[in-house]
Amino acid sequence: MSVEGPGLPSEQIHRQLRSRILAGTLAGGERLPSVRQLARDLGVASGTVAKAYKLLEEDGLVVSRAGAGTRVSGSVSSPPASVMKAARELTRVAAANGVQLDEAILALRASWPQE
Repeated sequence: MSVEGPGLPSEQIHRQLRSRILAGTLAGGERLPSVRQLARDLGVASGTVAKAYKLLEEDGLVVSRAGAGTRVSGSVSSPPASVMKAARELTRVAAANGVQLDEAILALRASWPQE
């Protein structure tokens, strides 16, 4: 994980952790690093990580408890393995063709079945 690119560092951390949680890379009940540890690892202020964790908590993706740290919520479900495999393949093909994330998302939305 890194903090570079567009957006505030807290937003970048929030987005990256959110993606990992929703993809199932971070499973329900799994403990996140402490605010201080992650801040040290990323070279940012503790308040930046605390803000990202607060956003994740507001999203219902993590639960924070004094003394127990911050854990991924047990109620979070990730997509089926076949969907994750297809998403990784889309990522690979898009990157190989110089397609940026926003463009790949637009392509996915355009191909999504209409209700």
